[in-house]
Amino acid sequence: MIKMTILLRRKAGTSHDDFVAHHRNNHAPLFGALPEVKKFVRRYVQCHSTGDQLPGLPDNHIDGSTELWFDDLAGLAGVFQSQNYMTTIRPDEEKFLDLHACEFLVGAEHEVIPMAHA
Repeated sequence: MIKMTILLRRKAGTSHDDFVAHHRNNHAPLFGALPEVKKFVRRYVQCHSTGDQLPGLPDNHIDGSTELWFDDLAGLAGVFQSQNYMTTIRPDEEKFLDLHACEFLVGAEHEVIPMAHA
């Protein structure tokens, strides 16, 4: 399993609340509707900064993250190199993201503490 984590920074002039609203209400359904996403994405999670700062830690300038799981690199490429992604999703990203300030990590998870089940 391959996981892509994207650390997101909002576009200048966009408030954090507007960024979150667009990411949740516009971008997620648009992305989820792509045939390539339905075919290759195994899980999709958004996380948004609460703005809370912890003593002793540096200020956080990340507005949120996106986590996407794929079976393999071919699936990841099948989404991000598709024509649908480039013509539909990329223009939407440019509305609310500072794409050059975002950071991308493609890796394999190593679970240390499993999720507890209630």
